Amino acid sequence: MHDLLDDTLAGHRLTEEEAVRLLSTRDRGVWEIAAAADELREQKVGDVVTYVRNQNIHVTNICKNLCGFCGFGRRADDPEAFCDDLATVREKARTAVARNVTEICLLSGVHPDYTLDSYADLISCVREVAPGVDIHTASPDEIVWAAGQSGVSITAAIERLRQAGLGTLQGTAAEILVDSVRAVICPRKCDTATWVGVIREAHNLGIRSTATIMYGSCETEADRSRHLAVLREIQDDTGGFTEFVPLSFLYENTALYRAGLARPGATGREDILLVAVARLFLDNFDHIQVSWGKVGTKMAELALLSGADDLGGTMFCDDVSVDAGGEGADYLDPGEMQRMATDLARSLRQRTTTYEMV
Repeated sequence: MHDLLDDTLAGHRLTEEEAVRLLSTRDRGVWEIAAAADELREQKVGDVVTYVRNQNIHVTNICKNLCGFCGFGRRADDPEAFCDDLATVREKARTAVARNVTEICLLSGVHPDYTLDSYADLISCVREVAPGVDIHTASPDEIVWAAGQSGVSITAAIERLRQAGLGTLQGTAAEILVDSVRAVICPRKCDTATWVGVIREAHNLGIRSTATIMYGSCETEADRSRHLAVLREIQDDTGGFTEFVPLSFLYENTALYRAGLARPGATGREDILLVAVARLFLDNFDHIQVSWGKVGTKMAELALLSGADDLGGTMFCDDVSVDAGGEGADYLDPGEMQRMATDLARSLRQRTTTYEMV
């Protein structure tokens, strides 16, 4: 392992098999991997910890997918189902603007009645009241659905959303980019090849996106490594990913866990290793984000010592994480972020969605 880590810091590109070996480490070698990742983080981006001042707007929890790992989605006839009209979305956007955000994330279930017009109207109404804010929305699964509903190509759908005001694309709905795993955890979502195709098309059109993984359900270390390899290959070709965002599976209120198809989430060891190995493996990514809403602020601080350099966003609300069982996942004050960064002798800087410093 010492030789492998030294070689990686010297420029060796990890193979999938080597990544599996690192992800499977169960002894004090975890700290050696974390230390190597932290050294590489310092080489790449220095000692700055970044965050974006953003707000999530949850439009609807009605969803065609109802994935087993999700506690947020509802059927249309569920008493807890909701679907905001455009006036409500505008009001939420005005609240976000009053909070001086630079990014608004439109989040929702994939409503079975939504068309491309529906998504374009949502984006347009936010653009009207927040003209200077990056509208970060539309996962590949949503784009595939909208394009199919309206009978247009993926390219035409993306262009239509950009005309409406789309700024950057959400690299969500990735979960694990291995179809055998997707068949268990998200069988109604698009398959791996389709997800990759949408992301590549968006990047080729000049629209950047995040890259995510949702780990800790029923996948193996080899599945995680394959997922990282898919992302690295896309980034080699397009350079369109802004950052990598590991999302630890929150299991408490999910059908997947209740049915015995998933374990109770990732362990702390796995959280650390996923961040660290991602930093070492994804040599063409500058930024690795730690999702404080998924792992908590104490584990987030440890992740910042293990290769991560970004704390994500203020969010102000995260119903998806809260509904799945994540307590305190709705808002992190920049003052608390400053305390975390200072504790690690690092400086905190606010950024835009595409990592320009504010």
